Amino acid sequence: MKKVATSHSTKRKTSHQAKSSAAGQVRIIGGQFKRRSVSFIDAEGLRPTPDRLRETLFNWLLADIHGAYVLDSCAGSGVLGFEALSRGAAHCTFIEMNRAQSDMLQQSAEQLRLDADTYQIINGTVEQVLMQSHLVSRPFDIVFIDPPYAEDLWQPILTTLISQSLISPTTLIYLEADKDLAAQLNQLANIFNETSMIQAPISFDCLKQTKVGQVVAGLYQLSSS
Repeated sequence: MKKVATSHSTKRKTSHQAKSSAAGQVRIIGGQFKRRSVSFIDAEGLRPTPDRLRETLFNWLLADIHGAYVLDSCAGSGVLGFEALSRGAAHCTFIEMNRAQSDMLQQSAEQLRLDADTYQIINGTVEQVLMQSHLVSRPFDIVFIDPPYAEDLWQPILTTLISQSLISPTTLIYLEADKDLAAQLNQLANIFNETSMIQAPISFDCLKQTKVGQVVAGLYQLSSS
């Protein structure tokens, strides 16, 4: 049985406690586990990506998902990562700060009967986890960054991914927010370029973008010259 890893000292809740705190379920919409549900707790900022937006996202990723090494940062329900595995990704690392929701992710993985070597669930803050090479040791092919909108956590997460060399120019980066992030992405690139945090100047190329209600979602790649 795959165990939930933790990047800091916390007490693990029992599966009964995690199960009893479930507030809702969201369905996987495609692939091997189509129509199977995963559970999530009632926690502030935890809102699974809607079906319509998820369908658009995985249409974007159709040619790239098979065999991909995936990161589901701020995993929440984990539905993006589980959807990726359902559609043929080779491995997904789930990072979730909330301990009870981490346990819920483990329950979902076991209910889907995932092979232990296809996933890793880590309880901790994304930036701290990404800086620990024994937990994350290779670049990702696809990265999902979908944190609580109000906290702008995507910036430190993306900064850490770049500084730790965990993304490359071929990595597909999915960002979901309540606003267009183009200006802030340009500012972030300028910070890297001005401070010489990396060897070559960078920018972010927007490959795809859509808006569903108040949610703006985009698919990006890191460009270096």
